[in-house]
Amino acid sequence: MAEQTASGVGPDRVDLVYERLGHRAAPPVLLIMGAGGQLINWPDGLCAELTGHGLQLIRFDGRDCGRSTHFDAAGRPDFAAALAGDLSSLAYTLTDLVADTVGLMDILGLDNVHLVGASLGGMIAQAVAVAHPGRVRSLTSIMSTHGDRMTPPPLPGAAPAFPGPPPTTRELYVARMVAGASAGGVAADLEAVRAVAGRAWDRGWSLAGMLRQAASVIGSGDRREGLAGLAVPALVIHGAADAVADPACGRATAQAIPGAEFLLVEGMGHGFPPGVWRQVSARIAALVHRAERHEPS
Repeated sequence: MAEQTASGVGPDRVDLVYERLGHRAAPPVLLIMGAGGQLINWPDGLCAELTGHGLQLIRFDGRDCGRSTHFDAAGRPDFAAALAGDLSSLAYTLTDLVADTVGLMDILGLDNVHLVGASLGGMIAQAVAVAHPGRVRSLTSIMSTHGDRMTPPPLPGAAPAFPGPPPTTRELYVARMVAGASAGGVAADLEAVRAVAGRAWDRGWSLAGMLRQAASVIGSGDRREGLAGLAVPALVIHGAADAVADPACGRATAQAIPGAEFLLVEGMGHGFPPGVWRQVSARIAALVHRAERHEPS
């Protein structure tokens, strides 16, 4: 289906561009991508596997990325100040991203959905489940964490996960995405990665927007107490080769949610290479259908 725009979403009245895939009568699954990620960063092949399992998908550009509302007037956040406790440079917070998500559900007429979030999207999905448990049928958190940091502080002298200059041009951005896709020896389809990265840049990728999204979680705190009170079926997926969010983050998230399943995927880093689509889609679909039948984990 062609992309559509939901206007006036949530308290901030943002415009969010979205796409619906699969049969409208199928269980609705809302896909929430990570910082800087657009709806096209949910691979078409993975989405085809999920709809093949009888799911309806809604994938969207979050605020500050792609074709949705950008907050360019806010400039770039001061990460050093924010990490020291001064949040005045943040354009918005995790709470605002939660409000966007619930607001999109409202506009689409979805009382509740199955939430699947990746990276920052996993944090948003968790926060939605904690703040609005009645709106969530099941929760899948992928390559994410329960706190406001993706990784512990790097060891002294350790190489950065993504070395090189910031991606301020299309060429640099595409190169960065290609390098990240194959980090840790992951067998990625680099031509497909290159093509999607080029499309993402052309659709409105923004370094400042990505930084504003990433900074929004600073100060949001640890969600473990809230996650411990969840009563929805939950699945936590993490790549064994993830160089951005340590797999220990995923394990800790699963341990925080009563009855949650944990899946560590070999050959997966901080992304979705083709080799993991079948396994990942099957596990998500199994959780969704079990939740639809109201069966325990």
